Amino acid sequence: MELLRLRHCVCCILFLGLMFAFGEGCKKQAPGEGESADRADTPDGKNSVILKVSDSFYFNSDFEKYLLSIAGQEYEELSVSSLSRLFDDFIDEMILLQAARNQETSLTVEEQKEYLAKLARESWSNGKKSPLDDVEYETLLEKLVIEKYLSQQIDKIDITDEEVKEYYELHKREFLRPERVRVSQILLKTEGKAVEILERVKSTDGEAFREIAREESSGVEASKGGEMGLFEMGQLPYEMEKVVFSLKTGEISPVVQSSYGYHIFRLDEKLEPELVPEDSAFSEIKIKIFNQRIQQFLRDHMESLKSQLEWNSYPSNLSFSYQRIGHEENE
Repeated sequence: MELLRLRHCVCCILFLGLMFAFGEGCKKQAPGEGESADRADTPDGKNSVILKVSDSFYFNSDFEKYLLSIAGQEYEELSVSSLSRLFDDFIDEMILLQAARNQETSLTVEEQKEYLAKLARESWSNGKKSPLDDVEYETLLEKLVIEKYLSQQIDKIDITDEEVKEYYELHKREFLRPERVRVSQILLKTEGKAVEILERVKSTDGEAFREIAREESSGVEASKGGEMGLFEMGQLPYEMEKVVFSLKTGEISPVVQSSYGYHIFRLDEKLEPELVPEDSAFSEIKIKIFNQRIQQFLRDHMESLKSQLEWNSYPSNLSFSYQRIGHEENE
């Protein structure tokens, strides 16, 4: 079940990262006979072709919609290197869209209704009550097609028990838990009050410390008797950590000052370093391997699509001076 949930989460993350602004560009016809695909007809250059994928042509106006979907109006303030990187992403995403179409990935009526109902609920909860226009509606459906296509590709990935065991044996250091401490505190606002309370708790047991914490502490964990939880080295501020990790089990610290106030700590339990058993680490390892596998799969899949599909980009037609950043144009 955990891996199934991860598959869904990964699809959603990838999908959110592939924010499309297709609009009408996907359906525009190719330039007429004798017209140049790499030159603008209009003064603003919005009708310049910047990308061709199979039989689909994309224009500056399409890329502008894409930028608006990613960064809003602030896209006009983006640097040339950022715009260039986004253009590379735009190319990859249009290629993915074409791959989805070639595979005839489509949405059922139920999938469309379910998603749009979910979107409506989220929009109302965020105070956005304006209805979608035709372009936004079409864009959302195309985004769903991409999500479904990616999900279908990711579903092909499987992790065996043998792979999990092998990973555990080769990476045992990753599953070595360091020393941990369970800590409680009483937090006071003034040093005088802290000194007074320290005298009261010096010779008390854990239950008495918790009762005083409930009565006197101003910390958020006061209602729980001052119980802060379990910590490893590096998870607490240094001025607290150096005191807490020097205590013995059941020992009370001196008053420790920090930006939060004045602390009195009690070390409730100290756990020695231990190796997490393989069966306890199984789910974590499976998710880790799946995460690695999916990243490699997507890189390979994108490379394969670029070599299989017919596509050309025309960065010279962009409204900025494109900087090549590891993107190879397919001539």
